[in-house]
Amino acid sequence: MFDTDLRCFIRNYYVILPLDIMTTRQDTIWEKFLSPVFRLLIDEKALREYNDSVDWEKECNYIRRPDVITPTYYSSQNFHGIKGGYLTSGAAVTYDPITQYVVPPNETWVRQGLIDAVRVQPRRILDIGCGTGTGTIMLKRAYPEAEVIGLDLSPYMLVRSQHKANEAGLNINWRHSDAEKTGFPDASFDLITASLLFHETPPAVTVGILRECLRLLTTGGQVLVLDGNQTTMRQLEFLHNVFEEPYIRDFSAGSVDAWMGAAGFEAVQTQDILLIHQVTSAVKPIINGETAANKNVRTYTPYNTGLQGFPSPA
Repeated sequence: MFDTDLRCFIRNYYVILPLDIMTTRQDTIWEKFLSPVFRLLIDEKALREYNDSVDWEKECNYIRRPDVITPTYYSSQNFHGIKGGYLTSGAAVTYDPITQYVVPPNETWVRQGLIDAVRVQPRRILDIGCGTGTGTIMLKRAYPEAEVIGLDLSPYMLVRSQHKANEAGLNINWRHSDAEKTGFPDASFDLITASLLFHETPPAVTVGILRECLRLLTTGGQVLVLDGNQTTMRQLEFLHNVFEEPYIRDFSAGSVDAWMGAAGFEAVQTQDILLIHQVTSAVKPIINGETAANKNVRTYTPYNTGLQGFPSPA
């Protein structure tokens, strides 16, 4: 399973090939062009040893929440060429070693673009669709005094995230949940982030997630979305035939700015990151002309907000 997942992940998602090659059998492309290159870059032995050292089902059962219902859009599609998408241990193990080479020009630089766009002083941060936790860990390092929570639908990804946080000596809470229905109380966070998530969700789901973010944010709280540059992606239509991303065409044709507005956010701004990626920022507005001094406006307070299992920030 692990070898198959690694092969499919590289072959079907991250290969940028000329149009005249795309009719060639993918196995032939892999054997002739890709396998030698990526085998030089990736320590397959180390990945296999790590994969075999983890009791995935036991650890997933520890982190899995029985009340979470996996939506059909997520469970019925292959992502990155892996059967079962992110609901496999193979996806969790192979994601990082491939992504570090295929988020140009450098994954850390790209993710840092989101952190550089933070305009609040966060005390509680929610990173939705956190995957293997790379961006979540960067947020915790940038704001060590903040309580940071990483949320994802895949317990396998969260197991990998937990291992990485433990290795880094960082205290991060990991939450198995649907980003549309997190179960957190209103006004629980003053910063919510989403990195490389919305090109993997249908537009209606994207707006639903953003509406949930609006509910979860305090008045004046900020949401940040990092993803592919939609303008650039519209100009590279042929890539859609290479990537096994079921919703990437809808993402490319859409507008994060418009989705933010539809969800109820204001002060929406998108900035390019090297023309390949983009970061969109927005804030939760004051509603119905209320002021921050009005008692009806939910603002962030450092008392127990009812987040089960998560302490309030100091």
